[in-house]
Amino acid sequence: MSDMITADLVDLDLSADTKEAAARALAERMVALGRVTDLEGFLADVAAREAQMPTGLDGGIGIPHCRSEHVTEPTLAFGRSAAGIDFGAADGPADLIFLIAAPAGADDAHLTILSSLARQLMNAEFTDALRSVDDASAAAALIRGDEPPTADGSTAADAAKAPAASGSSSASGSESGSEPASGSGSGSGPASGSGSGSADSVTAPAAASAGAATGIDDAGTGADRPFRIVAVTSCPTGIAHTYMAAESLENAGREAGVEVVVETQGSAGFTRLDPAVIAAADGVIFAHDVPVREKDRFAGKPTVDTGVKAAINRAADLITEVRGKAERGEVTATDGSGATDGSGTSPVERAGGPGEGYGTKLRTWLMSGVSYMVPFVAAGGLLIALGFAIGGYEINEAPSVMDHFVWTQAASWGALLFQIGGVAFGFLVPVLAGYIAYGMADRPGLVPGFVGGAISLTISAGFLGGLAAGLIAGGVVLAIQKVRIPAALRGIMPVVVIPLISSAVVGFLMFVVIGKPIASAQKAMTDWLNGLTGANAILLGALLGLMMCFDLGGPVNKVAYTFATAGIAVANPSDSAMKIMAAVMAAGMVPPLAMALATTVRGKLFNRTERENGKAAWVLGASFISEGAIPFAAADPLRVIPASMVGGAVTGALSMSFSATLRAPHGGIFVVPLIGNPFLYLVAIAAGVCVTAALVIVLKGLRKPVTGADTAGPDGTPAPSAREEQPVAA
Repeated sequence: MSDMITADLVDLDLSADTKEAAARALAERMVALGRVTDLEGFLADVAAREAQMPTGLDGGIGIPHCRSEHVTEPTLAFGRSAAGIDFGAADGPADLIFLIAAPAGADDAHLTILSSLARQLMNAEFTDALRSVDDASAAAALIRGDEPPTADGSTAADAAKAPAASGSSSASGSESGSEPASGSGSGSGPASGSGSGSADSVTAPAAASAGAATGIDDAGTGADRPFRIVAVTSCPTGIAHTYMAAESLENAGREAGVEVVVETQGSAGFTRLDPAVIAAADGVIFAHDVPVREKDRFAGKPTVDTGVKAAINRAADLITEVRGKAERGEVTATDGSGATDGSGTSPVERAGGPGEGYGTKLRTWLMSGVSYMVPFVAAGGLLIALGFAIGGYEINEAPSVMDHFVWTQAASWGALLFQIGGVAFGFLVPVLAGYIAYGMADRPGLVPGFVGGAISLTISAGFLGGLAAGLIAGGVVLAIQKVRIPAALRGIMPVVVIPLISSAVVGFLMFVVIGKPIASAQKAMTDWLNGLTGANAILLGALLGLMMCFDLGGPVNKVAYTFATAGIAVANPSDSAMKIMAAVMAAGMVPPLAMALATTVRGKLFNRTERENGKAAWVLGASFISEGAIPFAAADPLRVIPASMVGGAVTGALSMSFSATLRAPHGGIFVVPLIGNPFLYLVAIAAGVCVTAALVIVLKGLRKPVTGADTAGPDGTPAPSAREEQPVAA
């Protein structure tokens, strides 16, 4: 096995001033060694991973990384920046940058080495040594864990060995599986163990954290027994953050006198914690950005559920939080299927860590409600639209199909679809409110949230009432959960007490206190929309188009989409509401269709991967899936996103000016027969697509290759050197 990092992959004077430039500079070294086959394709994968979550860490570290089909073998490049580069860390720029490249099918041994490096980055002695080393070969050897002699007879790795020698107080023993231990005890990274750099020599810390220990001293059950925590860490890629979070939790546990055993669910697989270890634990920490596997194993214990970066940056706070929950007797509960309360399946369903700002938490809670509401919108809206298409626009006056249904009449089938869709639409506000409360307070928030949302419909407070009801319900449940409850009552709290009290409080507030003002505000907004004509309507269409194309399926996009669907989520939506829905869907189709057109018209401006993505973007755009443009935006955001926003604004404005209407909230090109003024609607979409495609082509054409501009690879794409581009000076 060749070395994962060599002197050729080290740049101790990295001159890049942005994270994109830094990734490109380090990736070029990988290309030169044949470790990466397609520079632009690989950088697009790095950018896509960066878009999921910034890779900057406190302490001046940046770890851009990804799994990519363009990587031939696991590779690590290291750069040191004197000026610092912003990777999104809270404490400022990073001066130590590690670019980690893993093949799509990397083997466990390689990934274990990378995970051990990630752990080592949590040791100050190791990072200090990297900041002081003055030779690329010595830096590579230090990262690998080799021990090259220095002038004074010491070793370059000595500075990093001190923390490794102390071992981990959280667990001991060995394990089998994807992370074989070389013995008991633990080191902390590549510099520990024999120093050979092999997989076996670096896996002791992984074994210690994986939690296969079975030798917990069960006799220590009195007051002198240390507090015990089991934790699970995982991140989307499963290479770096997963193991850095584990190391951070273990270090914080040692400092606090707490036993911490971590199960790392990374790309190299995971070894389950021993059931005896879980049973003996006093608390649980989930630090994850992907669902925790087999989460029901941890039910019935005080639990802190947060993102993986919170464990890296605030491990001590998490330990304090779980100890506080244990003291108050707050535990997760199980239902009949064994699923746990508090088990949000993704970060969007969690309330956020204590260190996050209120604005961040609020956005997370609202997105939780919207994400659960959208399927009801799509199903109900399409059924209603099909009902109109089959039975005509008078179908909303048809009698109930329970009283009148003729199998051979199209009108009866249209009425059936319309009435089913109406029932589905009736769930929109309760689901929105219920899952906003769920995002705040987990499952205990569902009952008062749904009750508040239903009351909102009853008092005609509509969408705005649902938002308020969800936030109130979540807040009430959180307040109840902070009250210290006698042990005898804890068993009935989630089943009886919390639903009863929270529903009564939410109902009182919605019916008596805030319901009427919200209903008045809802009516005023509806009247305003109905009164939009001329220039005002066109400006609104342009604004919604900008929002739909700003983050391509992200929070801003969802705000515009939810605004539009709220207007048609009634039995008889106004003409203005249907115009807004048409403008929003048209604008959302522009970015992927424009990228598909651009890759077809000027394929030489795009690499092979982007041209393949362009083929899929035709279908995604036609289906109103804005996310089809994300690969292009991630690879070149400064050109793709502004161009998409301009095209989206053009389409939104034209759609409103053409008075196109749409009753269905989804479907793209496939619901054009249900659109009012369909020909002009398609003209609006085509205009926006052409504008965006033209802008992207022009902006990309302004880039001037540094060298080898006319060199082409064997597949017709520009050779790596030809794709090293820089903007032309203005």
